[in-house]
Amino acid sequence: MPLDTSTYALALLRLDGRRWNELRRIHAQISSQAAADGSSYLEMGHTKVLCTVAGPAEERRRGAGGGAGSDEKASVVVEVSVAGFSGVDRKRRGRGDKRTSELQSTIASAFATTLFTNLYPRSTITISLHVLAQDGSLLAACLNAATLALIDAGIPMADYIVACTAGSTSAYSSDDESADPLLDLNGIEEQELPFLTVGTVGAQEKVSVLVMETRVQIGRVEGMLAVGVDGCKQVREILDGVVRRQGKIMLGTRVSQ
Repeated sequence: MPLDTSTYALALLRLDGRRWNELRRIHAQISSQAAADGSSYLEMGHTKVLCTVAGPAEERRRGAGGGAGSDEKASVVVEVSVAGFSGVDRKRRGRGDKRTSELQSTIASAFATTLFTNLYPRSTITISLHVLAQDGSLLAACLNAATLALIDAGIPMADYIVACTAGSTSAYSSDDESADPLLDLNGIEEQELPFLTVGTVGAQEKVSVLVMETRVQIGRVEGMLAVGVDGCKQVREILDGVVRRQGKIMLGTRVSQ
């Protein structure tokens, strides 16, 4: 069923009631898995991701997961598993799935340049991501969940990697140069509208991840990117609040002991 975009100009509201520059509800938790070196659980709207981190550990042979590293630095290995019940189509993705391989490679490359991998030569840092539900912004949710899990594991990194999506209110075929940008697209919007995923490092506007899988007029890209970067700043504030609350809980537990 095609997405009805006529309501955008009339009410300035999207189908889920948000304005063009509003994020969906973000819920995050650190140390969700006690047995892991680091773990997190994150929800962006109805997209739900569970992440665990193992390592740094003695280097092992790289398997199907995306990896980045060398003998002088730690290898960052990413493994993404998508639950069969996570999407509407109930499709189970295999290990050789192209979409999953692209996610693994993108996430591994992003963190290989942000983590201080030179401190752990000939070792492996394994990031395991389990997608429990999909409703848009999958890559962004995986990056945000992995950031929290790495912080929980105590692995040094330059700063947060935070990500979100940005799109346009008109499809490519409409050739509408005056189309408005949208922030944090849901699953229905991603099926019908052009969008990109942008990830930044820290509170600055330093872009570390930029992925666009749809066609869009070049005149719209600048506006989409600006909205995406601003959304990353909002996401960083939310994740930073989660980390600070967890730190206070940990400090309070130690003081009481």
